Amino acid sequence: MIIDVHTHINNYHEDRVVSLEECLNLLTETMQENKVDYSLVLSSYKVNEHRPSTKKVVEAISGRDNLGVVAGISYLNYTHRDLREISEFLDEGLIKGLKLYPGYEPFYPNDKRLQVVYDMAVEYDIPVMFHSGDTYSPTGRIKYSHPIHIDDVAVDFPDLKIVICHVGNPWIKDCMEVVYKNKNVYSDVSGLVLGNFSYKFERFMKNELEEMITYAGNPQYLLYGTDWPISNMHSYLNFMEQLELPEEKKELILWKNAADLFKIDVSKL
Repeated sequence: MIIDVHTHINNYHEDRVVSLEECLNLLTETMQENKVDYSLVLSSYKVNEHRPSTKKVVEAISGRDNLGVVAGISYLNYTHRDLREISEFLDEGLIKGLKLYPGYEPFYPNDKRLQVVYDMAVEYDIPVMFHSGDTYSPTGRIKYSHPIHIDDVAVDFPDLKIVICHVGNPWIKDCMEVVYKNKNVYSDVSGLVLGNFSYKFERFMKNELEEMITYAGNPQYLLYGTDWPISNMHSYLNFMEQLELPEEKKELILWKNAADLFKIDVSKL
């Protein structure tokens, strides 16, 4: 089984408008081609014609049992009305987690303004995902997205389940320390490459991830994700095949950890 915890249906080719339905159909087709059983769709921190709102994504995936939603929240623009809408989705079991975008927006994860978000996540027992590391956009400010800043949140909110996205790349060693130190912190391996892995970069990242697992121990904290459509699903699965790990550890990464963390009922897949 394969669960991809990190996909998007944003339109990254903004010279043309693509419908939400088209994006979802392409995601589903790509999953079928690569035998991916379930994917989490992460909504954005901003809403426009290229980036649908959480509400639109929730409505659009209705009836697609192999998709779940993680609600993106804007630090700069969120309102109590937004949080109320998210809490209603949580009450109805329509979203699986929350996502914040430090680096794309100028804030540190331990900002007091976010306490209400973390309290809500703890109350509903859902994870909060954080963008971490390099940004797809050159206008991002990466001082805010260093994984070391997640440590403050993990310590201040020990009951909060946290996911550091992209293993904090390029600060993977810093990410591995935060994960190792804090038992409430996980990390996904998404977004390590644009498009396909080259042979040299695949070798490099293979060594980095294997070193992380050696340092931080049994990979109950590591989650498979791609960042599709920025990263290619087939190339990503080939990369995972190259990891020199026992099959039971690969299974943890590929689906078991995600099913447990995001409460995904795999019996329905």
